[in-house]
Amino acid sequence: MTAMTPRASAAMAVLAATALLGLAPQAAAAPGGPVPQPQAATAENRAAAAEAATAPGTLATLSRFFAREGKVSPTAAQPRIEGEAIPVNHLSPEFVAGKAGAPVARLEFLASRAVSSDGQQAALWTARTEAGWEVVNIATGDDEFRYARLGAAKLPGGTVFREPQIDAWYVAGGSRVLPLDEDAVRAVGAEGTTLGAYRARVARAYGDKLPGSAYAEGGAAGGYAEASAEGGVTPVAAAAGGALALGGGGVLLALRRRRAVAAG
Repeated sequence: MTAMTPRASAAMAVLAATALLGLAPQAAAAPGGPVPQPQAATAENRAAAAEAATAPGTLATLSRFFAREGKVSPTAAQPRIEGEAIPVNHLSPEFVAGKAGAPVARLEFLASRAVSSDGQQAALWTARTEAGWEVVNIATGDDEFRYARLGAAKLPGGTVFREPQIDAWYVAGGSRVLPLDEDAVRAVGAEGTTLGAYRARVARAYGDKLPGSAYAEGGAAGGYAEASAEGGVTPVAAAAGGALALGGGGVLLALRRRRAVAAG
């Protein structure tokens, strides 16, 4: 994968910083208000996510997605879904706010691995919406699956989660928070930190930007750009340039730059 230049990295960090402890993409898209995600990825939820990921319309959109740079034709892409949908957790605003008993992370969506005939990979983000379980985003690469493996190896039984504000991945278990990538190492050090120290750090960084704050009320939190012509919302990742909106089913297509894993 192409390494990010310092300028590109800084630009993406600024964009990521606007995604401050907001709801998952599908939650804001619901016209009747936010749709809470389940607390756990049950077998029923995984089955619903798999059904959405393998739907004919989703596979047709994936064909166009994999063909976007001319690497393969839409007809020849022949996308397939590999393996089971996995839970993807993000830093919890309740944890940042210091709510008693709040876990460090909460479920944001389930990710399914999509692979094309020429080996390209993408993550299908599926989430519960007012219309049921739907694919709400397609992103290049395999971050979700790679960090899940790294976290399980580094701290078996721990919770792998992402701090989207700085695009950092961690695994937490017991009283420890350990880094899984370069951004996390910069945030908590190569040896990680205690859960209490991590909460103090994120409280300093984001405590005044939680939902309901003046920052959030001003429209800066949540990670969303202006409403699209179709009336939906576009995650910052898709509004950052290099994104494709291929239509159909409300699927948002984000082209993500990747960084090498620093901590294994």
